[in-house]
Amino acid sequence: MAAITASMVAELRGKTDAPMMECKKALTEADGDMDKAEEILRVKLGNKASKAASRVTAEGIVAACIESQGAGSLGALVELNCETDFVAKNDDFLAFGKTVAELVVKQNPADLAALSALPLQGSTVEQVRKDLIGKIGENVAIRRFVRYESPVKLTSYLHGTRIGVMVEYDGADEQVGKDVAMHIAAMKPVSLSSEQVPAELIAKERSIAEQKAAESGKPAEIVAKMVDGSVQKFLKEVSLLNQTFVKNDKQTVEQMLKAANTAVKGFTLYVVGEGIEKKQDDFAAEVAAQVAAAKQA
Repeated sequence: MAAITASMVAELRGKTDAPMMECKKALTEADGDMDKAEEILRVKLGNKASKAASRVTAEGIVAACIESQGAGSLGALVELNCETDFVAKNDDFLAFGKTVAELVVKQNPADLAALSALPLQGSTVEQVRKDLIGKIGENVAIRRFVRYESPVKLTSYLHGTRIGVMVEYDGADEQVGKDVAMHIAAMKPVSLSSEQVPAELIAKERSIAEQKAAESGKPAEIVAKMVDGSVQKFLKEVSLLNQTFVKNDKQTVEQMLKAANTAVKGFTLYVVGEGIEKKQDDFAAEVAAQVAAAKQA
């Protein structure tokens, strides 16, 4: 059997980015044949990616990219998920998120499938994603993206890496756009105006208000007014223009924008893992299962 040297392991790692021990095992299995070891690793990494694909990815990052285009702007916001917050800080994971955001801006993919098929690093985005899974040992998923092609201005704000905002606005003062983006990250409006709040959210809020008002025992006409008042209050709280501006509680966002001669055309807010049901691990049960497995072995 051929001797497996440290330099051979390093060379294979340089070619594949696989963990050192995986490289050594592949070289041993291939009896020192570098090409065969690389093939073995690619098969193993692919299998590893397939096994990881069923695991919940509720952690991750939001990445942003903005480029000027004449008098307008191009921009993208991307959510990239993983399984643990530890991997969310991994340099390769962060770099992949940045690269994906840049690709969305430049290539304008129609959807996630089109994005996954785009060429990247001599391969495709999908293959690079699978290779990253093999390298870090966790499932990685591109969850969603939005792309802007604006005739005016774009700005983005990332609160750490877990909250990302992109704002399309028209105004001379760029600081106003940044202030609005930070406000959105803090107050999390669901729409630009009250008229744009989704009907299902309004219906849910009305139902809650009706149940609360019914308990008051007041006449029907009073109950109806209470419900309408609650719904109107809700609409103001969740629509950006009606919210109290975080940097000046004497103004609404709409009043602040008017004073600054600025108009917000639209925005996107991504919060990592929003809506994804996290798996709740039972540590005691996990240990017990491992002990039982060891006894059987």
